[in-house]
Amino acid sequence: MKIIGCDFHPGFQQIAMVDTETGEHTEKRLTPEEAIQFYRQLQGPVVVGMEACGNTLWFERLLAQFGHTLWLGDAGKIRVMEVRKQKTDRRDAELLLQLLIEGRFPRLWVPNLEQRDLRQLLLHRHKLVGMRSQVKNQLQHLALNQGIQRKSKLWSRAGRKLLEELPLSGWTARRREELLLLLDELEPKIGELDVAVEQAAERDAVAQLLQTHPGVGPITALAFSLTLGQIERFAHSRKVVSYLGLNPSEHSSGGRQRLGSISKQGNAMLRSLLVEAGQSAARLVPELRRAYQRLKHRKHSAVAKVMVARKLAVRLYWMWKMQQPYSATRMQGNPTGPVAER
Repeated sequence: MKIIGCDFHPGFQQIAMVDTETGEHTEKRLTPEEAIQFYRQLQGPVVVGMEACGNTLWFERLLAQFGHTLWLGDAGKIRVMEVRKQKTDRRDAELLLQLLIEGRFPRLWVPNLEQRDLRQLLLHRHKLVGMRSQVKNQLQHLALNQGIQRKSKLWSRAGRKLLEELPLSGWTARRREELLLLLDELEPKIGELDVAVEQAAERDAVAQLLQTHPGVGPITALAFSLTLGQIERFAHSRKVVSYLGLNPSEHSSGGRQRLGSISKQGNAMLRSLLVEAGQSAARLVPELRRAYQRLKHRKHSAVAKVMVARKLAVRLYWMWKMQQPYSATRMQGNPTGPVAER
């Protein structure tokens, strides 16, 4: 059996390999072309360990093609295991190899190719929606500069006509025309992606289950399903809240607890979707509405929105874990303390 620690970079990779049968130790620096030839000639069981990072899909497919096993590790935990401050590609590869040999490699769950492709659908839609919001904000700015304040009514037919008739000239007029063209291009593209997300959610049993919660639509439900992947990975709801970055950051010492803003260490797209869905849920679910209003008046609406998003994530977790729709689920924050019953 061959065990390989791989410090991966887009332009090259540094590897440290041990053959467990012969004890032979090998170190190499490989370009992408050299890596193809190297992994092709390896015989027998091969396990490759590397930190989870971006732009690795081609490499994952390459190893799968040759029948090798790839383990992706938590980069933060791997870095903590190296006590020395010296950091080189060679030392990183040796550390990965050592963790694999000693059985301490912090392996991560990896979604399959279909799940990754659907994640790209959600991410692409999310980015285009963000671009549309930027375009609309710029058009609102142009209208406000002309003394026109219509808010959401600016996107009606009458509002569009008003935008087109604004007495602008020079580069300001050109900016308006090109922004309107961008808006016209983005709207149908986002509409197509919305339909694709709805179709994907219909094929996902978990997404269908989560949509039984008031205020949760196919986009949020599918994103929650694809991001968590396997609900068995999370022993309790606190793990999910932490995974999504909705838990408060903390710096406590000497018996004094100091809590800050949320950690934001999870999936930013799903976090924003939960905040949006939480606002809809707060209008439809009395318990969430009361909690939102209390915190809004005591602190701030932004803090209240995050609180509702956190509660919604906990509710969706228990619905999934218990495999019951919203109407039949006893909502829990933990196994011993109910948050709400429905």
